[in-house]
Amino acid sequence: MNKDIIEYRKTLEKDLDQNRFEHSLGVEYTSACLAFIHGCNVTDARIAGLLHDCAKCIPHSEQIKIMEKAGQPPLKEELDNQSLLHSKCGAIIAHDKYEIDDPDILNAIRFHTVGRPNMSLLEKIVYVADFIEPTRKELQIMERVRKAAFIDIDQALLWIMESVRDYVSGKGYAPAPSSIAAHDFYKNQIKVNEDLRNGRI
Repeated sequence: MNKDIIEYRKTLEKDLDQNRFEHSLGVEYTSACLAFIHGCNVTDARIAGLLHDCAKCIPHSEQIKIMEKAGQPPLKEELDNQSLLHSKCGAIIAHDKYEIDDPDILNAIRFHTVGRPNMSLLEKIVYVADFIEPTRKELQIMERVRKAAFIDIDQALLWIMESVRDYVSGKGYAPAPSSIAAHDFYKNQIKVNEDLRNGRI
């Protein structure tokens, strides 16, 4: 096992509550599985998956301070819906505390919540793994999304974005502009896989 990942786990376990740590292990595992299937660097996928929520248990007020100190102040939508803060803050912590310099890993952490247009394969993997990892609540669409993730990751990505959009709207929040841009980009790019949608594969 990669020695760095062992050390990251030890540190992360101290920084997160038990449920969040177990979720992070699930995302690490699922990211690795997706990386094997789709030809992505498995170690990078494990690291990004493991650390994607490294800022999750930091109070929002402290997350804001960390972002401001790093010269990356929160956007309006992040202040309106502060559950979005942890992804950008997490990329800062991954760089400063965990000494991650790879921009693709940092972007996978930064965009795992809202996505963005034209995501890298690693970004897609962590975004999807965050939604489908084994400890996640069994939503109505989970079975088809999990199947799609290993066959057509772009299709899985779009279905998750649609599900998240509906969830956020149902909570009374306006979707983040970057989330809207990501959804619109992939909706225009992806041809719906009818076999997946209709359960034929």
